[in-house]
Amino acid sequence: MYALNFYSPIVADQLRSRRKTATIRLGNKTSKYKKGMVVAVLVGNRFGARQRIFDAVIDKIEVKPLGDCSPREIERDNPELRRPEQMETFLSQLYNREVTEEDLVTVIHFSDITPERAA
Repeated sequence: MYALNFYSPIVADQLRSRRKTATIRLGNKTSKYKKGMVVAVLVGNRFGARQRIFDAVIDKIEVKPLGDCSPREIERDNPELRRPEQMETFLSQLYNREVTEEDLVTVIHFSDITPERAA
């Protein structure tokens, strides 16, 4: 099974509350992820143990320059952000290199498909 891996504890809370419904990844990831693909959404250290948050289906995938991302797409990735300039800073920190509005990104929209647990 494929996975969407997230490393930040802040992201873990956003995923658990279902406030994060997309991820913006640097570069073209269409060779790895496809619409309709089922993935495990995981959180944890890069080379350490990870926790499965839920299973998801990829609803939509787009490759475009970061500057072409809409405020809605950016908010779905990080509910605290709205503008491409804010996402530039966020991605620069995440990837440990300068990211600009001209850089290609892949926007991956996903939906939780984990069955509801009985109360």
